[in-house]
Amino acid sequence: MLHWLRQYRRAMLPGDMSAGIVVAMMMIPQGMAYALVAGLPPVAGIYASILPPLAYALFGSSMTQSVGPMAIVSLMTAAVIAPLAPAGSALYGVLAAQLALVAGVVLLVCGALRMGFLANFFSRPVMSGFTVGSAIVIAGGQLKPLLGASFPQFHTPSAVLGGVSLLLLLLGKRYLARLLQRCGLSAAHADLGGRLAPMLVVLAATAAMPLLGLQALGIHATGAVPSGLPELNLATSSSHWRALLQPGLLIGFIVFLMSMSAAQTLALKRNEKLVSNQELFGLGAANVASMVSGGFPVTGSISRSAVNFSAGANTPLASVITAVLLAAALVAPTGWLALLPLPTLAATIIVAVLGMLEFDTLRMAWRYDRGDAAAWAVTAAGVLALGVEAGVVIGVLLSMGTLIWRASRPHIAVLGRIAGSEHFRNIERYAAQTQSDILVLRIDANLFFGNVEAVSERIEEELRTHPSARHVVLVMTAVSSIDTTALFALSEWNASMRRRGVCMHLAEVKGPVMDRLRESDLPAQLSGPIFLSTAMACNALQECREGGVAEYI
Repeated sequence: MLHWLRQYRRAMLPGDMSAGIVVAMMMIPQGMAYALVAGLPPVAGIYASILPPLAYALFGSSMTQSVGPMAIVSLMTAAVIAPLAPAGSALYGVLAAQLALVAGVVLLVCGALRMGFLANFFSRPVMSGFTVGSAIVIAGGQLKPLLGASFPQFHTPSAVLGGVSLLLLLLGKRYLARLLQRCGLSAAHADLGGRLAPMLVVLAATAAMPLLGLQALGIHATGAVPSGLPELNLATSSSHWRALLQPGLLIGFIVFLMSMSAAQTLALKRNEKLVSNQELFGLGAANVASMVSGGFPVTGSISRSAVNFSAGANTPLASVITAVLLAAALVAPTGWLALLPLPTLAATIIVAVLGMLEFDTLRMAWRYDRGDAAAWAVTAAGVLALGVEAGVVIGVLLSMGTLIWRASRPHIAVLGRIAGSEHFRNIERYAAQTQSDILVLRIDANLFFGNVEAVSERIEEELRTHPSARHVVLVMTAVSSIDTTALFALSEWNASMRRRGVCMHLAEVKGPVMDRLRESDLPAQLSGPIFLSTAMACNALQECREGGVAEYI
């Protein structure tokens, strides 16, 4: 906060105020709806939207991130707490807040250890598959409140209200901005008006409850919402720490990943600097604050952050204003909140998660890399079949497994000289010239314990294919590191080739790699020298052959 407060200017205030007001209007129905997804009373969603944004404003690095309840994290909360406590019980609320504390502490520890790089270990296809699977699960879970009964049965008045709300929300999402623009509003203001469609539909449905006597028809509402600010909550269950530790770790990981995705997208639009380790501190503090206010795990919301950005937010002061307005809404009479119809809130959730059903990543992955497309499908199927927590584990394992699988199978090219030049290229792609007694191989990966066996097999295969080769030049252009296992492998390749009358050379070794090699015995053991370039290696070997010199054997 000290960083952006020092640079704050009066001209930024109108944008922050307008964004704070717009997001506050959006947060009331959205926060209450996501609390229902988490299996908590609706007011818990507002509680989780007051202190967390303030804590994030203190420590976070994004200028436009909106932190609070979010659909996927709410679903994960319900998946973790439901087996441990009855929904609606006091223990359920305590465990939800305790889960926020665990996730917050995990994030703070990761921030202290500067582990922001962890965001790189969840590939985009896996993340997309996880998001789509979670969205389907969330939408399916809202069919009962939408219809007033379990599918395929339904309570007619509830189903009608839910269906009308769903239709209005979809129409508002698609056409309201255009309509407002035709009425004379600017494109930016019309877009903001379109994003507030859920608030308008919720207000209309709430007003219809007493005016049309809908409760008498059996339509359920949220019920009484306590007025006043949340009391400080420090209650925990000592017998559930172990049960919440692993889920809290996974939720913390997802919180960081989704928040970084939202914040990075917006930061790039303004050429702002996002500090991943500082984000860990901000998100960790936000989740600890959520626990203190009796909330549940929170994260940066992609949709809400986009609204905050579009509404003119310049600094986290916009989120501070949002939190103050939400607190004021609880201090004011809250009787009207008790009339919010559950079918309309369910429709709000369904429309919100429909925006998460994006299949562009799957289409691109299918064309570009079928392995990534398979990872997308397996992750989505894992969420649907095994649950959200298992889906996260499957996604992480797939991301890491794909990385290891690719690293263990490095690309190796046989090189030849482009006629009339000193450039060497893959003979499978270019009309490059080779020499029968010189085999030039380019290794396009770092050498480590996981891929030395594959590299060794490929070298042996090429030596069998080129029986007349008397020199093997390993081009190390793409090799940035060689671990101890690979160092021993290089020595073994060199000794094996020497026994067969083949000389092994290295070319184009990077400086940091060469520094490490000088600390070993390999340079002295090599049957051939280490050349500065591939061209110099081939020229020297050709000169020796033409001069009848066996200098390098």
